[in-house]
Amino acid sequence: MDVPKQSLNVCPKRAVLLSQFDPLTMQREDGKKQRATWNKQIEFILSCVGYAVGLGNIWRFPYLCYKSGGGAFLIPYFLFLLICGIPQFFLEMSLGQFASLGFVAVWKISPIFKGIGFGMAIISLIACVYYNVVIAWSLYYIYYSYSMPWSSCNNSWNTPNCVSQDDSIKNRMGFLNSTQPKDFLSSSLNVSKMMSSEEFWLFHVLRQSAGIDTVGALQWPLVFTLFTAWAIVFVCVAKGIKTSGKVVYVTATLPYFVLACLFIRGVTLPGSWNGIQFFLKPKWSKLLTFKVWGDAATQIFYSSGTTWGALLTMASHNKFDNNVYRDSLLIPLVNSGTSILSGFVVFSYLGFMSYETGKGIEDVVAQGPGLVFVVYPEAISRLPLSAIWAFSFFFMLFAVGLDTQFVKFESIVRALADEYPTFFQKRKTLFSAVLCLLLFVLGLPCVTQGGIYVVQLMDWYSAAFSLMFFSLFETIVVAWIYGVDRFALDISLMIKRKPSLWWKLCWCYITPASVTVLLLFIVINHTAITYGNYKYPTWSIVIGWILATCSIVPIPTVAFWTLVRKKGSLKRRIINSLRPTADWGPASEKNKNLYKKSTNVVSSRFGKAFLKEKPVSMQNFTEKSNNETQENRAKQFLYSIRSESETVFSISKRD
Repeated sequence: MDVPKQSLNVCPKRAVLLSQFDPLTMQREDGKKQRATWNKQIEFILSCVGYAVGLGNIWRFPYLCYKSGGGAFLIPYFLFLLICGIPQFFLEMSLGQFASLGFVAVWKISPIFKGIGFGMAIISLIACVYYNVVIAWSLYYIYYSYSMPWSSCNNSWNTPNCVSQDDSIKNRMGFLNSTQPKDFLSSSLNVSKMMSSEEFWLFHVLRQSAGIDTVGALQWPLVFTLFTAWAIVFVCVAKGIKTSGKVVYVTATLPYFVLACLFIRGVTLPGSWNGIQFFLKPKWSKLLTFKVWGDAATQIFYSSGTTWGALLTMASHNKFDNNVYRDSLLIPLVNSGTSILSGFVVFSYLGFMSYETGKGIEDVVAQGPGLVFVVYPEAISRLPLSAIWAFSFFFMLFAVGLDTQFVKFESIVRALADEYPTFFQKRKTLFSAVLCLLLFVLGLPCVTQGGIYVVQLMDWYSAAFSLMFFSLFETIVVAWIYGVDRFALDISLMIKRKPSLWWKLCWCYITPASVTVLLLFIVINHTAITYGNYKYPTWSIVIGWILATCSIVPIPTVAFWTLVRKKGSLKRRIINSLRPTADWGPASEKNKNLYKKSTNVVSSRFGKAFLKEKPVSMQNFTEKSNNETQENRAKQFLYSIRSESETVFSISKRD
């Protein structure tokens, strides 16, 4: 944050403590600009909540909860939140806030693993391509919210098999099973009935082809909405957190207002409580199934937003003394609470749909695009003032998707600017514009007639295994190579207290072990990609696996290149590549000095076990008795660090 420069009248002692950093000007005395920070802490929290709460909270969690045991599913869900989600969240946010670096440059902590940062950039770029297509679909539905053509069968794209809400009410025919997207050709051959909302989705919005082999023509209305979506993303990130920090006041809070309104309206509808009971009714026998536990862990892992790099980058804009511990507890809990609220909303309307159509709830439940672009529009069209509800719902989808999208995009730009400051720092806005245009072009295959198959392919494979690998490497590097005690002391420099034993156990053992088991679960349960009843050809599966591996390839590639550039024997090269670089540490000089002193007291497990090197004592401890234990000396040093840092921050606040 840039503020007018002011003069400070401080005593020499204060000047020494403040070192080269002026907290009011956000500049160092050497003339270099300090990293921009959030104007208000609420902007950071809203940005993190908006990023973590994505479309998966709305269209995947409710279905997964219903399928995996209802209320019983919440037991493994919250267990994995406790042992995997929150510890990983705490680790990433602490790392970003401590170093004030993006997710590539932050690997100065152990340069041989910098490939993880580049892998995060690749997977985020792939996700940005297809995620913005979903936002484009939402914009398309927003445009049609006033007329709601999906509610009738009197349109040019409708077939003789179309069933509208009026027909279903008259005949109580309802909808045949629409739980998954269907191949419309086979549906037509079987002369089965199809909802008007489904025909609008398949025949008008997507104009869906028979498969990925026949991509077909570009759908120009979707091309326009996709371009609009990218233009909005660019506007949101044009000036970094200065603009995005303001946007989240709307995009992060509006979805909760809309969800609350939809919930209040939903529970007043006939049949809604049957749907909610169906959602929450525990099926305890499901807990004996290994797949339910695996699904719970997978949902926590993907919905929390960790290991994409965005959380780490957002935390890098925090002030050094921000209470990262509080934020790391609050945001995941809000995220999980949103998933549960979405489940109540979704199943209240599914219960209403079941009542209206005379079919069982299990026959109208859906997930993914089939829920938000077929079932929900049909349910909303049956409400009074349906146009208002339709606009509110699709604008909520747009806001939820936009939050995640622009945070992910901004983190990519910020990470590259941190890693290559001489090239990107002065051209950040231009680079953002060029990258938006490039990703728009790459997304064009997703808005063809076969675009839905392309989106499914990218979503299925892009993050299939790579996020798990990133998580595993993160915890190993921080807890074992850098050193969990050293990392805990780094956190204590920020929040004035060391993390408890629980967090150390999670980072060292529980979380990496859980991620390893989860990786095995995914490998064992992996199936070939499908879209409803459609099976993908072999060549497309090969492309999918290329997408899955392209974000992992940088890890060994960069590691090899790092070793090649080092000098000395192979052992010495490995040692130097595993150690933090000379400039690793906090951004400001005062905090970096405290950090450098702390490294003399607490060494990493790697330094103790592999290098067999003894930690070097601090100069101001050398006069003490030789029989004083290292543990007591570390405690005394930590106390002195706290006292000195508290003095610095209190001076900053008073001045």
